[in-house]
This record gives sequence, structure tokens and C-alpha cells, in this order.
Amino acid sequence: MLVRIGSMRKRNGFSFIEMLMVFTVMGLLAMIVMIQVGSVRSRAYLTALRSDLRNFAISQESFYYDYDIYSADVASLSVRGFQTSEGSSIVINEATISGWAATASHTGTSELCYMFIPGASPVGVAVNPGVVNCG
Repeated sequence: MLVRIGSMRKRNGFSFIEMLMVFTVMGLLAMIVMIQVGSVRSRAYLTALRSDLRNFAISQESFYYDYDIYSADVASLSVRGFQTSEGSSIVINEATISGWAATASHTGTSELCYMFIPGASPVGVAVNPGVVNCG
């Protein structure tokens, strides 16, 4: 039996193909993580918008209690202590003596949230009065 000792080479490190495969898998995993992080951020922004609209509704009711009309200006509610979350803004679409409609937006997402109170026309995807709808 003849054994060739010279044909057995000692391998140090990884081959190019092995390294390419490792980096490809790492890249795919990083991409999946980034997509998940973006999804979590978007949900957080929508939660902040819902909260802002609920707080806005409470401020509007307080304003109505004092003046018998709903405010058509967010600044007048800010003076009374109402503030939106950072990056959020609320636009009053309609304010009457008997209702209001508003739209909330955030710089971190393209989705909008809507809310209205009877006496004002429904806005956006809002269908039930007093309920925040996003979309």
C-alpha cells in the first residue's frame, strides 16, 4: 500500500466561496431585522397618533364645556395644556357648534389617523363617531 504524503495539504482559513456564503446569510438576516424594526416603528407612530387624537378629543370637550362651541384652532387647545407627541401634528378639518373632525399625521409614517364627533362630516377612513381610525 502506497500513501502519498505530498498530496495532503493542510488548509488554513476559509475559501472564497465559504466566506461569500457567510456574508450572504448575514446580509439576509440583517435585512429581515431591518424590516421588523421598521414595522415596530410604524406601529409605535400609529399608537402615538391614536393617543394624540384621544387627548385632543378630551381637550375639545373641555373647550366646549367652557365656550359652548368646539375649537377650530389647535393653538387655542395648546394654551389649555394640549400637546401632540414629538413629530405629530393635528389638523382640524371641521369644527362647528355641535361637532368636529380632525386628522393626525406623523413625520415617521405616511399613514394618517382620523376622528370625528357627530355634527361634523366624517373624514378619511373614520366611520364611527368618537372612534379613532387609521389608514
